[in-house]
Amino acid sequence: MKSILIIGLGRFGTYMAKKFTELGNHVMVLDNDEEKINEILPYVTSAQIGDATKTSVLDGIGVDNFDLCVVCVGENFQSSLETTSLLKEAGARYVLSRASTEIQAKFLLRNGADDVVFAEKQMAERLAVKYSADNIFDYIQLTPEYSIYEIPTPCGWEGKTIRDKGVRAKYNLNILGIKLGGTLTPLPPADHVFNAAERLIVMCRKSDIEKLTH
Repeated sequence: MKSILIIGLGRFGTYMAKKFTELGNHVMVLDNDEEKINEILPYVTSAQIGDATKTSVLDGIGVDNFDLCVVCVGENFQSSLETTSLLKEAGARYVLSRASTEIQAKFLLRNGADDVVFAEKQMAERLAVKYSADNIFDYIQLTPEYSIYEIPTPCGWEGKTIRDKGVRAKYNLNILGIKLGGTLTPLPPADHVFNAAERLIVMCRKSDIEKLTH
């Protein structure tokens, strides 16, 4: 369980606040729009109306007490930049800031952000990979080279074991889990017999998944 401060209640900030709360964290939100604060109150631990670009507001909150501060201001980059800088000056432990472009990310990182998130870009890339092939159900990029994919059991694998197919040696795949219906079996043993109805959660290079799914 962590203590998290969310600054900015646009769609992105609101989704993050609700999800962090759902995951069992203590969440406080800050926004200068009273209507948005009232709407989010049932879903978070606490909420406050205020301008995050004012030092007095951040000092009053005690940002150094939070494990994570998330700057979700998307429309006004100047405000996002100022808030990020002020958070670090006020002693924030870890600041995650939202960026829309690479240039914004560079400025945010130079001005105190510990990390940046490209919400629209990352979702667009994920959906593009997912829908560019009929046999990729989901995708999470880990590095530019490696990703995690959810794929159907390849044709010809059913009835065979992981050992029979030499999955790692022949296909350069690491099977992290097997999904069947609503059940997930993590790290299946080498004698697991593939079922045509299963989905495989695999980690591999993009080039290796392309060979297997195209």
